Amino acid sequence: MPKKHAYYIDIVLHRKFQLTVNILERGFAEYKLYFYQLTDVKLLVALKVRYPQRITILRGNHESRQITQVYGFYDECLRKYGNANVWKIFTDLFDFFPLTALVESEIFCLHGGLSPSIETLDNIRNFDRVQEVPHEGPMCDLLWSDPDDRCGWGISPRGAGYTFGQDISEQFNHTNNLKLIARAHQLVMEGFNWAHEQKVVTIFSAPNYCYRCGNMASILEVDDCKDHTFIQFEPAPRCGEPDVTRRTPDYFL
Repeated sequence: MPKKHAYYIDIVLHRKFQLTVNILERGFAEYKLYFYQLTDVKLLVALKVRYPQRITILRGNHESRQITQVYGFYDECLRKYGNANVWKIFTDLFDFFPLTALVESEIFCLHGGLSPSIETLDNIRNFDRVQEVPHEGPMCDLLWSDPDDRCGWGISPRGAGYTFGQDISEQFNHTNNLKLIARAHQLVMEGFNWAHEQKVVTIFSAPNYCYRCGNMASILEVDDCKDHTFIQFEPAPRCGEPDVTRRTPDYFL
């Protein structure tokens, strides 16, 4: 029997075919970069239908009606189909996406981070998640929060969610018998970044984000012995692509 592997992939679909867990990440100011969100989300959903037990799609902070109207997905559906029906079908579908997942009961996967309103995994299981992403509250926090070097809870500069320190992640892991929190939501130049003494890891799977950031990307692979490795990769070469300086853009600072 072949070994079973779990992969955590942060999915960004404003580029031409980058598999990720967050389907409709932040767009870019150039109109031409909006063209591939619809193509990629259709492929990802088709793969889920074809392999329902092998693929889990988690909801990200951009899988919402409001954000998709700001960063191009709504406009792309309108241009391609002449009306908003397809956009409505997909945004209704996003409401049913799970917010979190567990790998071997030890690795807690989600897009954003923790919430002061959530102490146990059962709190999440009891959510009524089939709704638009609210502007505040525990569901919002799971999609918008970020780890921080400072202890405790902090106000997020994003305007939604919180920042959480090592003391928070350690307590959450201990309470729920977890070994690792695997999340996305932040660009990291090497494709992955450890935090909180390796209790939290950020995975970013879109190389050269927005065609200008110069970052590497990675996938977290977990084998059947629960050992994990990071598969790093760079963007595929594109004809005529200019040299890119690997510098974190101001948006992520």
